[in-house]
Amino acid sequence: MSIIQFQPEFRPALPAVKGPKEYTEFLQRIVQMDKILISSGVEQEFIKLKIETAPKEKPAPAPQTIQRALRYCILLGITTDSLRKLAVRVADSPVLQWFTFSGFVDMAKPVSKSSIERFEKLFEVEEIEGLIHSLNQSMADEQHAKELLYHQTALRFDEIFADTTCVKANIHFPVDWVLLRDATRTLVKAIILIREQGLRHRIGNPEQFINKMNKLCIKMTHTRKRPDAKKAKKAILRQMKMLMSTIELHAQNYHELLSSRWQEANWSDLEKDQVLSRMQNILDLLPQAIHQAHERIIGERRMKNSDKVLSLYESDVHVLVRGKSDAEIEFGNGLYLAEQANGLIVDWKLMKDQPVNDSKLVKDSTERLQKKYGSLRSYTGDRGFDAPANTIHLEELNVINAICPRSVSRLEEQLEDEEFCRLQKRRGSTEGRIGLFKNAYLSRPLKSRGFINRERRIIWSILTHNLWKLAGMAIENQNELLAPAA
Repeated sequence: MSIIQFQPEFRPALPAVKGPKEYTEFLQRIVQMDKILISSGVEQEFIKLKIETAPKEKPAPAPQTIQRALRYCILLGITTDSLRKLAVRVADSPVLQWFTFSGFVDMAKPVSKSSIERFEKLFEVEEIEGLIHSLNQSMADEQHAKELLYHQTALRFDEIFADTTCVKANIHFPVDWVLLRDATRTLVKAIILIREQGLRHRIGNPEQFINKMNKLCIKMTHTRKRPDAKKAKKAILRQMKMLMSTIELHAQNYHELLSSRWQEANWSDLEKDQVLSRMQNILDLLPQAIHQAHERIIGERRMKNSDKVLSLYESDVHVLVRGKSDAEIEFGNGLYLAEQANGLIVDWKLMKDQPVNDSKLVKDSTERLQKKYGSLRSYTGDRGFDAPANTIHLEELNVINAICPRSVSRLEEQLEDEEFCRLQKRRGSTEGRIGLFKNAYLSRPLKSRGFINRERRIIWSILTHNLWKLAGMAIENQNELLAPAA
């Protein structure tokens, strides 16, 4: 393996802190994660690949920048902090400065929130995915398992346990008339920005529109207690539509004004395009949002989920009928996760479109897994993954089918099989794995805007989860080896 030569940053010694237990355990994990990244060679190989694949017309980032970016992105998953909070936290923590190579003998040099945001978007999704698989595959090497995990045998990746969940989008509950309030705020704030640049069209105080819409929203919320609630809602929505048409007209005028005379503003071309695209996005969706509110409130007609506008800012979120006790309906994207026996996540898919039935995910997943980790021994899932086509597919691959059958009679037959019962019992931990992943590594709701950014954040979190898990395994195995014999 070729090595990218670069001068490593000098790292001051970690501070000596006696207790508490929670800090000591956190410090052990951080140190062990650092050791795994360096000693396994995956970090060095990742830096090398990033430099070699950089576009020729654009200079590649320095190796130190790539290394620091990688570690800041891992910290985002560990802390689930916002970019601003993480920037402050690293500046205040010698341990996190040590992990991110931001601490020096004379002073610490942590980066700003804007730099962390650039770090997160520095890598393509495929590059992060490759890093995760490289990390997992390194633990299938017996030598690495002994050196880094203090495990006598390499980890196995032939038993797969899969499940699906919903990643909730960062939107408020999609009430139809609230979309009109959102449109008002975005368009009026854009108008105010344009007027501040000296570009003005005939209009009164723009903020009056926000005040009027807010008052109508307050009235709408109070109608549910009135005996004539339906009639009152319809009357208020008609007022909202009239106000919205006025705001839309002013927004179109200011959009045209900025497009034609933006050179008079003190804005760059990029800033101008940002404001115009923000306004155009709302103007494009506004007729559909108004029609939706009219149909559901005034017309009292139901609409298909596929025809609904759930958010003016997130176009790739969907209505997911989950049937859970605490969440009958959720709004977001479907997420498929598959783990191996030790709990490392080995396959995943965030679904941009309306999620398909779980049974349709099995074939593609097994093909990806075989490509990355070799032949499989078993595949385990709940009843949602069961389908005749999957039974045939797993038989052709000579893989044990431990998917829970939908048929009661088939289930009774399978329960006579000890191996099926063992694998299904282990699958119960996969439910917990998904809950842990969403609660501990993803902010709820996921704050990233846009599908590609949400997908990137989820994949960074998978890398963090696997690193944290491996570090925990190493500490646990090391403690067992050091424990005195009974």
